Amino acid sequence: MSTDSAKRPDTPVVDIGELERDLGRLSQTYGNAEPYPHIVFDNFLEPGIAEAAIAEFPPLDPQQWNNYLHTNERKFSHTDPGSWGPTLQKVLQELNSPRFVAFVGKLIGVENLIADPSLEGGGLHQSTTGGFLNIHADFTVHPHNRKWQRRANILVYLNDDWKPEYGGDLELWSADMKQCVEKVSPVANRALIFTTDVDSFHGHPEPMRCPEGVARRSLALYYYSVEKDPLVRSTEYRARPGDGAHSILIYADKQMLRGYDWAKRHLGLSDQTGSKILSFRDRLLGKGKTG
Repeated sequence: MSTDSAKRPDTPVVDIGELERDLGRLSQTYGNAEPYPHIVFDNFLEPGIAEAAIAEFPPLDPQQWNNYLHTNERKFSHTDPGSWGPTLQKVLQELNSPRFVAFVGKLIGVENLIADPSLEGGGLHQSTTGGFLNIHADFTVHPHNRKWQRRANILVYLNDDWKPEYGGDLELWSADMKQCVEKVSPVANRALIFTTDVDSFHGHPEPMRCPEGVARRSLALYYYSVEKDPLVRSTEYRARPGDGAHSILIYADKQMLRGYDWAKRHLGLSDQTGSKILSFRDRLLGKGKTG
């Protein structure tokens, strides 16, 4: 399939029929995975779609990308699908479609799963040289929908030629934060779906060693269920064994971010506004370089 044919409306994005036919085995694999339920799909998107999506991935432009530059992470997000290329828009539409979301719900065992059209915290992600994401468990409730409990993430990696020496493997850690149980390399067209519980700890905490001009790129989407009274908790960063004095900075930054999370929930603060605040703080601290 060529990249031109990938842009046609009738070109399939994912073989959902095959996923549905194999649901029994896939859900068993998902539920039995350690350290928490998850599953990895290689060659997830149809080949031409994956190639076109990688080609369309937008470059890092401060006017379009939100920044997350603080002690616990150095990455960027893009949450305006209207400015994405046609293939990336098509992938987003498919992965948020009722049929695919229903498949994910059956895979993880959650009825009436819903997608998040606002892409809160999700969308396109990229991290440049030196980028990292400390180990954490994700926020549990949508910042602007109090009844939406976060249930699962899907990450689709869009890196054309990712080399092991770059680092950037996503680490899945045990609930007691004593060990990394599994690593997932962000190679091209690999997808990861995992449960987002209060102890689903994950991240890529070591600064990446990719060359200048190379970035770790992905599409991140989050799925929710509507619950009567879900537990509200902001992103929970944790130090690793051996982090030593750095664990103090991880904790202090986590406390600051809880204030930011409160403002999002109670004052309607957007990621775009938060990005500007973080940029200003980053410049004050002398950490303005994205590497």
